[in-house]
Amino acid sequence: MSVTTTTRGSFALLGVVQAVLIFTIMILTVPLPLVARELGLGPSDVLLLSAAYGLSFAALLLLGGRLTDRHGGRRMIRWGLALLAVASVACALAPDYPVLLASRFVQGAGAALAAPAAVAVVRRLYPEPAAYRRAMATWGGLSVIGATAGSVVSGPVTAVVSWRWLFAVPVLVALAGLLRSGALPEPAPDPASVSRHPALDLRGALLATTGLCAVSYALVASTEHGWSSPGVLAPLAAGLLLLLAFAAAEHRTADPLLPPGFLADRRRATALVTVMATSAGTALVFVLLSLYLQQLRGWSAADTSAAFLPYAVALLLSGRLAGPLIARYGPVPVTAAGLALEGAGLGLLAGLDPGSPYPTGLLPGLLLLPVGAAASFAGAAVLATGGVAPERTGLAAGVFNTAMELGPTAGLAALMALAATRPTVVGGYAAAFAAAAAGLALIAVAVAVLPGKSVPETTSTATITTAPERTTRIKEFTP
Repeated sequence: MSVTTTTRGSFALLGVVQAVLIFTIMILTVPLPLVARELGLGPSDVLLLSAAYGLSFAALLLLGGRLTDRHGGRRMIRWGLALLAVASVACALAPDYPVLLASRFVQGAGAALAAPAAVAVVRRLYPEPAAYRRAMATWGGLSVIGATAGSVVSGPVTAVVSWRWLFAVPVLVALAGLLRSGALPEPAPDPASVSRHPALDLRGALLATTGLCAVSYALVASTEHGWSSPGVLAPLAAGLLLLLAFAAAEHRTADPLLPPGFLADRRRATALVTVMATSAGTALVFVLLSLYLQQLRGWSAADTSAAFLPYAVALLLSGRLAGPLIARYGPVPVTAAGLALEGAGLGLLAGLDPGSPYPTGLLPGLLLLPVGAAASFAGAAVLATGGVAPERTGLAAGVFNTAMELGPTAGLAALMALAATRPTVVGGYAAAFAAAAAGLALIAVAVAVLPGKSVPETTSTATITTAPERTTRIKEFTP
């Protein structure tokens, strides 16, 4: 298929939308101490505010994926972007903490509708497997670029005007996306499935959403109240029971929200763990180093953002190499190598102490980590979305993005809870970096031993076949 200018323009628009959805997670990371002072927030309020967007984003993604498979990507992008724009305006104008918190939750809901829809439209833009794999290799790096941009931009904007102006970015991008959405392709009628849409599975959506929210809230609350607190144990137990009920319900439902066999492919399951761990590691760096530099070292928000500029440069340069490396060596070795590099970068940051000099104590890790993150995200995107039937693209995108959002919410909360167990603040930060580095190293080993074949889905049924996918050739990744 010849790639037209319209196709490139549509992919660029969707890529900007995806990057901004992740950008919006991180825009309060650097100015969070200033927001807390302005609104008079306590530690638990700050933690919940920082996690609110990611909580609703992650919890509603499976439902967003199902809605995409039912109603098409273009329609759901419009709904998601409209909700994101309205909620972003509400965030900018929020007079107090409850309004800001509620608006952040609604922002995440809009993102949960738009993210899987965007991937479904990418599938329509690039129907050929080779072109779609190349597109997803690029797509995988957009999220970490968005997160980095959020941390780098937020400091200067806060210093020059106000943190409230940061919400102009999702508003403007959402409006641009709505104006240009008419150029995005509509799904073509499929004779094999035109007679019925997948059922909405509201019971499964409710169980999954409430279960994920409860578990994530418990992890966030544990950083202040401790694991033995009823305020932690009660939502944790309730969330786990709800997720178990969700799993049981999906086995009994004729058209489940998340088919039990969907994660049977080792490559896909390991790729989702990779995405969650990588996003948790990158979020950990931004959150902890922002707190460390501003609260313990006395840096300004602008200086803190400037500290991440080398990270951003390294990310942009390495991101351009990820696709060609996947084309040459395949997604498995590139993903494994990326995880190892990211783990090494976090290992360097585990040596943090109260007087760590920036050039030798922080900069080496900030240069190594983004190189690994770019490679692991790109490779994992290819692994996670490979072998998925076209009518399941919304589901695959929802699961992929759920893993991506659970990292900066549940994964980060768990690492923060570990940090809180140490006697000193900096010692806790170092322990969290060390734990994340060890986890990434273990996942790198798991990825490195993955088989070269995966289990493809049929294109006309809701079951997963047992026929092996043919081994991907290098030429399928090359333009």
